[in-house]
Amino acid sequence: MKGLLVSGFAAVGIGTGAMVTLHAEAGLDPLHSVISEYAFHESGWLLPASLTLFAVGSALIAEAMRRAGVNRWVVGLLLAWGASMFLIGAFPTDRPGVPLSLSGGIHRYAAFAAFLVMPVAGLLLAKARIRYARAMRILCGLALGALVLVVIPYVVRMFGIPLTNDDIPAGLTQRAVVVTELGVLAVAGLSMLRSWPHSVRQARSPHAAAFPRSGRSAPAAPPVAGTPSPGQSARRSLVARPVVRQA
Repeated sequence: MKGLLVSGFAAVGIGTGAMVTLHAEAGLDPLHSVISEYAFHESGWLLPASLTLFAVGSALIAEAMRRAGVNRWVVGLLLAWGASMFLIGAFPTDRPGVPLSLSGGIHRYAAFAAFLVMPVAGLLLAKARIRYARAMRILCGLALGALVLVVIPYVVRMFGIPLTNDDIPAGLTQRAVVVTELGVLAVAGLSMLRSWPHSVRQARSPHAAAFPRSGRSAPAAPPVAGTPSPGQSARRSLVARPVVRQA
């Protein structure tokens, strides 16, 4: 299972390298240009390649968690995120100014699904008190906040208010979602990789006790009324034992 995690990290790392290379070569404005527009660049093939590697990495990490017995909802959400990443890369968006096509629609809604499911998976893991649960909550909160900023322009346009990406930092908010969600995926994998047995126990049940984490044993149950304690039983046995004197 650790091998699956390491392979998953490798896939995500290579995909991140491909994405950074694409950004460096394209030279677009990251503040206003959304990531989907990089597909129209000469090196645009790096975009679906990067997203596919993200999908593979997420599937490998999800499989490692499934074998470890992690909550099936978490595993399913990670797989859904990976499938959405694959669809985003396989169905490119439309060029600016072109009406929404079937490919563009699949691209848009797959992106929304991906942006939504990863924070939910992270919050479920944080609820299970895994390692780095606090960092997981922070990343999920940032991802959801950035997602709200991404959705707001679409809602504004629905009311007929003209709003272009040049008017808002659409590229910045979208990148904030992607970066934080990759962080959630990385923390999810690290929480299983470090202290493997403990992480598995905690992730299996959100109601696991905190005592095994600190190495302390759980407090003993209070004695039932009328039942003597071990010390009282020992004293009574000494009193009741007859004393034999030698002649």
